[in-house]
Amino acid sequence: MAGAASWSFGEEDSRRIEGLLQGFLYDAGARCALLVDRTGQLVATVGEQPEFDSVAFASLAAADFSANDQLATMIGENEFSSLFHQGEKESMYLADVAKRVILVVLFDNRTTLGMVRVKVKNVVRELAGIFREMFDRYAASQSRPYLETAFVDEAEDEIDRLFGDL
Repeated sequence: MAGAASWSFGEEDSRRIEGLLQGFLYDAGARCALLVDRTGQLVATVGEQPEFDSVAFASLAAADFSANDQLATMIGENEFSSLFHQGEKESMYLADVAKRVILVVLFDNRTTLGMVRVKVKNVVRELAGIFREMFDRYAASQSRPYLETAFVDEAEDEIDRLFGDL
């Protein structure tokens, strides 16, 4: 998994997210879960690997979610927190996670929309917590370089005072 331009996550975050999504897929009977950031970047794919271009899919999923946000506004809603697209054999459920990421669940007739919807509520809540931690960690890291630079400069000055011009 990789991070987006405005935030990043480490190996432990990746393991937590992947484990959470694998458990969700098993419980819901779904085939695949993709995490897509709102700019259309693919963040993660868990479960059966799609037979399509997942990078292009991520971009289209983000555009779909964005278009539906506009539709929600037009009818007086702030947003739609989830979307559902039903096909003859394949369906997908999209859910907002922490206003920054979209969970896309691909499933077929081995499960039902009801089962996916029931199970997705918990996974979205847990993912939102993980992503909030990552966003907070990223925000905190952005303020550190100034402190680190100031500390390094001060330490160098102190070393110069202690040892003079050796």
